Amino acid sequence: MAYQSLKEITRLCEEEGIPFWRAVLQDDVNERSVSEDESFAAMGKMWETMLSSSENYDPSLMSGSGLVGMDGAKMEEYRKRGDVLVGDFVGKVITQALQMGESNACMKRIVAAPTAGACGVLPAVLVPLYKENAGKGEGTKARAINRERIIEALYVAAGIGQVIAARAFIAGAQGGCQAEVGSASSMAAGALVYLKGGDNEQIVHAAAMAMKNLLGLVCDPVAGLVEVPCVKRNVIGAVNALAAADMALAGIKSRIPPDQVIDAMKEVGESMHVSLRETGEGGVANTPYARELAREIHGKG
Repeated sequence: MAYQSLKEITRLCEEEGIPFWRAVLQDDVNERSVSEDESFAAMGKMWETMLSSSENYDPSLMSGSGLVGMDGAKMEEYRKRGDVLVGDFVGKVITQALQMGESNACMKRIVAAPTAGACGVLPAVLVPLYKENAGKGEGTKARAINRERIIEALYVAAGIGQVIAARAFIAGAQGGCQAEVGSASSMAAGALVYLKGGDNEQIVHAAAMAMKNLLGLVCDPVAGLVEVPCVKRNVIGAVNALAAADMALAGIKSRIPPDQVIDAMKEVGESMHVSLRETGEGGVANTPYARELAREIHGKG
């Protein structure tokens, strides 16, 4: 990717009078030597896969380890009772994040966005929003959230993710879960701002605030599997994205420039002890019960 900073993207958008998503599309076209239609079609397939993964959630499945499964169905059941503390829409977001994370653990088809371990964050916010708003008329600020605009939002998310990958990292083994769920949350926050009619500055500030809120999040998978606590962290990443997007849309900015927030995430990740970077040796993975589970799953004495 040509872009090494979010500032570079926003500056280009201002100079050429184009939206954030189109700057990312143009870069993809140049990098992969494809047409705009081909690029858009490829991103459309990503969206269709997210939708399909959501619709094909199997509430009866458990992962091979037995650590996760069925919680997405429990949350959906609870939501339908109409007494969710956070309200119905956020209840749908939580449900979707759990279901997508469980589908990943159960070897169902998902989209790594930016990683498989963080696959539930983007669809958790986009799928419910799409289903609730598709086909609605023009709003005062944001247009109807139809398939085309969702795909444009995915370009926004991709651009944010690519800059994070270029300046820092997106792998838990390199920077902890802040690099996976934190990055996914940043991507989702930016995509949400775009869909709600926010400008380019609001997009990058939402991404920065989402990242700051999860700075320092460790990667401590029980038994070395991307299941516990990973699936539930997808929930917090998605809900965090909603909060960051709403703050940005309200006109609130990150006091620290967005690119410097990404740099800070890199510094924090590099400072983390190796036991907190996906080795399964620290954090909740090192609790007595987690060690017992690991022995059962892997057959170790």
